[in-house]
Amino acid sequence: MSTAFTFAPSSTILWRAATRSLSAFALLAAGAVAGTAVQAAPGAATAPASAASAAAPAVLDLGSKVPDLTAVKEGLFPEDMCEELIKNGFKCMGFKPATTFSLSAVAFALGSAVLPDSLKQQLDVFAEVLKAKRGAAQKIRIVGHADSSGNEAGNLQLSQRRAEEVKRYLVNKGADAGMLEVTGVGSKDLLRPEAPTAAENRRVTLGR
Repeated sequence: MSTAFTFAPSSTILWRAATRSLSAFALLAAGAVAGTAVQAAPGAATAPASAASAAAPAVLDLGSKVPDLTAVKEGLFPEDMCEELIKNGFKCMGFKPATTFSLSAVAFALGSAVLPDSLKQQLDVFAEVLKAKRGAAQKIRIVGHADSSGNEAGNLQLSQRRAEEVKRYLVNKGADAGMLEVTGVGSKDLLRPEAPTAAENRRVTLGR
């Protein structure tokens, strides 16, 4: 005898795909993909897609941590989880906005656009995810930042060079250049405005 699962109007299920073959019981037991709403039975009420997309995009500061491959994939391309659910017979009602990743604790040297080795280790994970998405329609924005040292024009140029160096590195690792958009914002968006010359302000962000 089959069992139908019905959820309260605002209920959502968080799921990380452990395998490509999922049962309803496995779906209920899992809980790691943030923000994917699932309708498990026809007519069951769930939160609409607009409710999920209304949330402000999340910004995750990685610090010096090398991110998990799955976390980067789900952060940059959360809609892929919906596609996976549909393939397995479930109805996806919405998903969390993409995450913007801030790479700040492996700061650039003062006045430099040379990628530190620790930053390259983080970017290697992003490159692996992006390599698997070659030809995709989504665009990833690489934004370069500077601290408040120097003048405004110089900071703007420096931040642009930092973003371009990150793009060059990712493309050399297999990412699709057509998916990557670069821009520099100088010192207009400081991570630590209370300490405008702090090293953490010399950073890049990657997101949608």
